[in-house]
Amino acid sequence: MWFTSSYSNGAGGECVECAITRDRALVRDSKSTEGAVVAVERHAWHSFVQGLKGGTWPR
Repeated sequence: MWFTSSYSNGAGGECVECAITRDRALVRDSKSTEGAVVAVERHAWHSFVQGLKGGTWPR
């Protein structure tokens, strides 16, 4: 099941959708749902999200 960020307001801004599977996180452009999908190993995605939440991810 695909979902968008809670920060997405639906006003047509740039956003991505994510789906979590058993072993991967899938990411795609919300405006091009038939386009390319990036697959990231689940543990790598978790580390990425935790870094964003904790403010430790480089900007």
